[in-house]
Amino acid sequence: MDIYKEVDYFSPVGLKYQQLEWKYGCHNYYSLPVVLKRGQGVYVYDVDDKKYLDFLNGYCALNSGRSHPRLVKVAAEQMKTLTLTARAFFNDKLGPAEEYLCKISEYDKCVFMNTGVEGGETAIKFARRWGYVRKKVPANEARVLFCNGNFWGRTIAACGSSDDPDRFRNFGPFNLNFDLIDYNDAKALEKKLKEDPNICGFMLEAIQGDAGVIIPSDGYLKKVRELCTKYNVLMICDEVQTGIGRTGKFFCYEWSGIKPDIVILEKGLSGGILPVSAVLANNEVMDNIHPGEHGSTFGGSLLASVVALEAVKVIEDEKLVENSLKMGELFHKLLKEIKSPHIKAIRSCGLLMGIDLDRGGWQVCLNMLKNGLLTNITHANTIRFSPPLIINQSQIEDAVKIIAKSLEELEEQIKSGTVTADH
Repeated sequence: MDIYKEVDYFSPVGLKYQQLEWKYGCHNYYSLPVVLKRGQGVYVYDVDDKKYLDFLNGYCALNSGRSHPRLVKVAAEQMKTLTLTARAFFNDKLGPAEEYLCKISEYDKCVFMNTGVEGGETAIKFARRWGYVRKKVPANEARVLFCNGNFWGRTIAACGSSDDPDRFRNFGPFNLNFDLIDYNDAKALEKKLKEDPNICGFMLEAIQGDAGVIIPSDGYLKKVRELCTKYNVLMICDEVQTGIGRTGKFFCYEWSGIKPDIVILEKGLSGGILPVSAVLANNEVMDNIHPGEHGSTFGGSLLASVVALEAVKVIEDEKLVENSLKMGELFHKLLKEIKSPHIKAIRSCGLLMGIDLDRGGWQVCLNMLKNGLLTNITHANTIRFSPPLIINQSQIEDAVKIIAKSLEELEEQIKSGTVTADH
């Protein structure tokens, strides 16, 4: 899109920064019309010092809020000494972070990367290696199974595993031995596993976030675990958004009483400070990888290690998993009390929530922005909410008032024919 339509929302100062990005940056995002400059806790502030409740929260990357003092402190202290060695050398921060994460998750080993999509690439790569070494899949015939509606990034592999035309159109070819089935359909999974003994992994999100906060039915993940065990296939659980307390459990898969073979983490490890991802698995998977076969210059850096370790400790020390569950239940309850004809469904697990509207999703986000709350749509008319896990009752109540007011304004805009088109 060559034209940014919502320029009237900006102040002169904000418009200057928007125009710089629009002129010199790739148009790979259509951002909400606000220019942010600082944040603290559950709030962010724009260049004109207007305060907003942050209910997008870096797509779940700031579980402990903006500029948490403990995270800022450990990051600043490490930046004064040594931030990066690359993995050509050992360092004194990576091992303790790996040990802590493995013990809290009860996996044998982990490997640190940077972004969530790198975690996904790593999981696929490790599953293929396991398939050839352990399952004895014929050379170059290993297949990995994904779900329709998945989203785990925008690399070629991520695009090649997607059913969304915006992900794959004009980016092919994709000869990756990937297959797709419907999410939340155990029968489709078993049919596919029966048909193809060369499937080595099934990668799925515990909750499909970008698809609209799609929560699987009770028993689905447990059935997936049973089928993957039955057919000797690795269950790969993408917890990039749901992990580290977001859903009222430390890992979302815990709600199902199961344990995947491979787990991908990222956003909750980062503290919003820098990209940090990790892939967890037991030795049967990890011990198939040897020196020189996988790596990352910045993955497992000293800076990333201290931030990830402290981010997890903050979640534990401040009991943010418990707060996510409690505040999530309150948020859901209060949202259900909003009397709007445009709300069609509300889905939530902890502090991850999606609201389906019959129309005007982008317009409601613009209304909320004007009224002091920031979030975004996942699809045209599904709005997601994922506030920091530190949020309290008063802030939840303030947010619900803003949401209700913004929906009332939508009704007036529909009547007057002034609803802004979705992007």
